[in-house]
Amino acid sequence: MSNDPKIDSSVYLHPSAQIYGDVTIGAESSVWPNVVIRAEINHVRVGRYTNLQDFVMIHIGYGHSTEIGDFCSITHHTTIHGCKIEDDCLIGINAVVMDGAIVGRGSIVAGGAMIREDSEFAPGSIIAGVPAKQIAERDSAGANRMNAWQYHWNAQAFKRGDHRSWDGPEYETWIREIARQIETNSDLTGIR
Repeated sequence: MSNDPKIDSSVYLHPSAQIYGDVTIGAESSVWPNVVIRAEINHVRVGRYTNLQDFVMIHIGYGHSTEIGDFCSITHHTTIHGCKIEDDCLIGINAVVMDGAIVGRGSIVAGGAMIREDSEFAPGSIIAGVPAKQIAERDSAGANRMNAWQYHWNAQAFKRGDHRSWDGPEYETWIREIARQIETNSDLTGIR
């Protein structure tokens, strides 16, 4: 396999992002200012419709690849290191997820949380603290997909040079419609 990044042509890729090694980023995802992804060994896989927000750092572990699912929001200043984040997750601002950790589908990791090596969290976990622990259980897949869809909308606008896209009647109509679709999972038609 090639060690060159494989970034789907539909991805919004900010020019300041730095991506090196065996990295794959899926369709309709977005990579925002100052994101750094490095895979000198193993690999990094980012799914579809996932957003990597400003100053996110993604790296591999010596013994672990990094895998991030579809419809995830990896928020500002987060560090993702040699771990697995399943579909429909939101990782909060300044959180750290370390080698061998697994964050189950539809989970939320609170801002500032520090998930230690080899920690495993079931789907639908609410995770917080230093060190991080499960503090509640709730399937947040729909809410997390809403966040990912909003970033997808924003990425499409940034491609057009529109930096104020979360405002106005077109956005309001769209956000109501996507919320309605998420309630019935019809937003996933043709995607999953």
